[in-house]
Amino acid sequence: QVQLVESGGGLVQAGGSLTLSCAASGIAVGLYTMAWFRQGPEKQRELVASISSGGNKNYRDSVKGRFAISTNNAKNTAYLQMNSLTPEDTTVYYCYGKSPRNWGPQIDYWGQGTQVTVSS
Repeated sequence: QVQLVESGGGLVQAGGSLTLSCAASGIAVGLYTMAWFRQGPEKQRELVASISSGGNKNYRDSVKGRFAISTNNAKNTAYLQMNSLTPEDTTVYYCYGKSPRNWGPQIDYWGQGTQVTVSS
């Protein structure tokens, strides 16, 4: 059974930092494409950052230079370091994992989400 369990969300003042963690079980984060999405009320879920099994990283424009995605294979955990937070970053953040393409039909896994609230 695959589980992605997020932690690290909370309330922070504008300009502050948070680090989200995504502890995985049932998959090896180093072999999967891992990503963080976020979704606000009545909004579409949007990709924040992703990291491939080869270590290639991508970020949405609004977080470039402020957020950093990483994985720790030994801990089987993905992270999202968030700096210089603004109220516009307030929403629920979701951890995501996608199985490798060469394993056959790709399977998506989602965490339960963690709330990030940035006060002005």
